[in-house]
Amino acid sequence: MAQAFSQSTVLALKLFSLTAFLLVIAAITAARWYAEPDAKTEEPVEQPIPFSHKHHVGDDGIDCRYCHTSVEKSAFAGMPSTQICLTCHSQLFTDSPVLAPLHASMDSNTPIHWNRVHDLPDFVYFDHSIHVNKGVACIECHGRIDEMPLTARVASLDMQWCLQCHRNAPRHIRPLADVFKMSDIRPLSQQEIGQLNRLFHLQDTRRLTDCSTCHR
Repeated sequence: MAQAFSQSTVLALKLFSLTAFLLVIAAITAARWYAEPDAKTEEPVEQPIPFSHKHHVGDDGIDCRYCHTSVEKSAFAGMPSTQICLTCHSQLFTDSPVLAPLHASMDSNTPIHWNRVHDLPDFVYFDHSIHVNKGVACIECHGRIDEMPLTARVASLDMQWCLQCHRNAPRHIRPLADVFKMSDIRPLSQQEIGQLNRLFHLQDTRRLTDCSTCHR
């Protein structure tokens, strides 16, 4: 019986099939790579005053809530006002040229315009108070802020990054007393995870991964 296709045609079809297969594999690999959480530290964002979290938090031990006053009760953590900064700097380093914008802000009664380091799209809803009151530590999203001379973003905060945390919520929370501590998260025992699950009602993660949770 004669062949329907010549040998050269069969070879071409095989090569085409192999190429198509390899392209599919490459596409899947690329998609998985782009979906992985980005742990790369970006360049620090330029600010009107080169504020050092390493100095204020790491060296002086200032609590996050002193400057970010609404983090426990509002969606927005709040930025330090001129008055908060002057609580210390009306007495300390008053002649420093670096702090000239701070004193100009006070004299003109104009708030300092801090540039956002974490700027989510308008279609994403994020509430700081919900997270910190459920045991999500600051360093989960912001990294070791106490080691940053200038503030930079360390997490991508893209959808896959957030979903990875939401799908494994019990493993990303601390006792409430430890939320604002600047220390690496220690592994929790199964008993501790169970206790936190019951405390924060995290057994059912379906709500945490529902589209309407973040897109409202």
